[in-house]
Amino acid sequence: MPDPNHATPDTETADQQAPGETRCDKCDAVLDSDERFLRYRVCSSCGHHHTIPAMDFINALVDPDTFDEFNRKLVSVDPLVFSDRLPYRKRVAEAREQTGLTEAIVTGSAEIRGHEVILAVMDFRFLGGSMGSVVGEKVALAFERARQKKVPIITVAASGGARMQEGMLSLVQMAKTAAAAKRAHDSHVPYISVLTHPTTGGMYASFANQGDIILAEPEALIGFAGPRVVKQVSGRDTIDSHSAEFLHDHGFVDGIVSRHRLRDTLATILRVVSARSEVSKPERATDGVNPVVVASAWDAVQIARHPDRPTTLDYIRRISSQFIELHGDRLYGDDPAIVGGLGEIAGRGVVFIGHQRSNEDGRRGGQALPEGYRKAIRLMELAARLEIPVVTFVDTPGAYLGDGAEERGIAIALSESLATMSVIEVPTVAIVIGEGGSGGALAMGVADRVLMQDHAIYSVIAPEGAAAILYRDASRAPEVAQSLKITAADCQRLGVVDVVVPEPEGGAHQNPEFAAALLRDMLLRELSSIIDKSPEKLVRDRYRKFRRMGQHNTQFREVVSREAGEFGDFVGRGFGRLRDRFSFGDSSDEDESTGDQPADSRRQSSD
Repeated sequence: MPDPNHATPDTETADQQAPGETRCDKCDAVLDSDERFLRYRVCSSCGHHHTIPAMDFINALVDPDTFDEFNRKLVSVDPLVFSDRLPYRKRVAEAREQTGLTEAIVTGSAEIRGHEVILAVMDFRFLGGSMGSVVGEKVALAFERARQKKVPIITVAASGGARMQEGMLSLVQMAKTAAAAKRAHDSHVPYISVLTHPTTGGMYASFANQGDIILAEPEALIGFAGPRVVKQVSGRDTIDSHSAEFLHDHGFVDGIVSRHRLRDTLATILRVVSARSEVSKPERATDGVNPVVVASAWDAVQIARHPDRPTTLDYIRRISSQFIELHGDRLYGDDPAIVGGLGEIAGRGVVFIGHQRSNEDGRRGGQALPEGYRKAIRLMELAARLEIPVVTFVDTPGAYLGDGAEERGIAIALSESLATMSVIEVPTVAIVIGEGGSGGALAMGVADRVLMQDHAIYSVIAPEGAAAILYRDASRAPEVAQSLKITAADCQRLGVVDVVVPEPEGGAHQNPEFAAALLRDMLLRELSSIIDKSPEKLVRDRYRKFRRMGQHNTQFREVVSREAGEFGDFVGRGFGRLRDRFSFGDSSDEDESTGDQPADSRRQSSD
């Protein structure tokens, strides 16, 4: 394994073998006839990823005959007149001769399955992929071209760090490239960063970590300081903490993708972020579906918590033709209790986020830690940069309150999620699909349109918790559930929910496919009603919507409406008695048009 660090390697890596030395560095398999190795430099036997020349990597990614290199003639000079065992000029000349490249990076435009992109691909063979002035300049120019053309940019990092032989001029390339990436961010240019073996030093700590989506190759060595430097300075081994897998588990990498699958993965991402089809109202899948009457709030609780009820991932996989799950909060970890990623619905790219109610894989029944909500916030902000809608699925008893929650700031994470949802300048739809409990649920529910399935529940507190507080007797939960007004119909009457989504008879778990079709239908109908609103109007209307909830004047109007209805009943009954007493003509027509009109009809019209 090559040992990358801030210094430039003196010798070729083990991957630079003479002709005929075609054995895997890891498992010693013979690679002469290994097609995967010949095309991708990946061993079919053990999956080890060998160093690959930049042009070979590009050819494996892009559509044939579409790559157009630019800025090839930019070459390094010797600003410091540097010399150690070899003069810097001689090192550069040898690297050019050995690789056929003018510098350690190749930039250009290309297409990946028909999607135009800008590429910047490092070549570790050229002085260890170190970033000097020319590398930094070519990276900045690539971001600027992507920003100018409004097309996605993909970078492939393979670097031992800053190029020492150029001194501070090399170090400041970190600032230059990070600034160029940020400008592309602010211009809504999608940026995908791919980290290969090795990615360390200045490149990793600058533009490579600015990606909207960060992917890594399996077992790649990734970290700020190279292992040799860390060991000499601190005396500790860092191999485990510098692996792609470690970074993925700790929330810094969205996904680990083998090189031979990278082209398809990139193509899917590019398709989703560029999908801009018009969202039109679909034919009503709800036609012929009768509203489900829940016998009691407690019955709704039992159905909402049913172990076979469809989860967030169940619905996403049924309603989205494409889905790429993204991971991590880029701060601490990846909480599987909240899932999210890029998807597509009716030809429109969206960001899906939701609680994953399950006890498998550490999901804790959908009860999320702070890093789960911070991942959700990151994905919301990603949607805003990519200018695509957000769809959230609410299904949790509440935020996780066990070990790690308070220490890592659960209240701050919930607060930030609420605030972020209130101001993101893209259409948002939230769907309560199961149990919506307390602030952990609402943190994903501040949306332009809030939908709720027939048998879902939405509550300030679990009925058992309320019963324990009010009566010191959790067995009275069924009684308290009725009082809390937690059913879909209750929440719609209170104005907390905009639309109730029908479910199959008996609940969504009875027919998940049909439940998903009903949900997709209603989601598209509601999304179509807000998709063309300006960002300013979306945010303004969203604020006004939640600003009105619970206002006293709203409650006053409701009381007046109810009293007016009751007064109308009284007048109608009195008029009927007078009519019967004095025999006002033929009363058959008047029964249909005056006092005997149902009170519900009058109340509805007065509302």
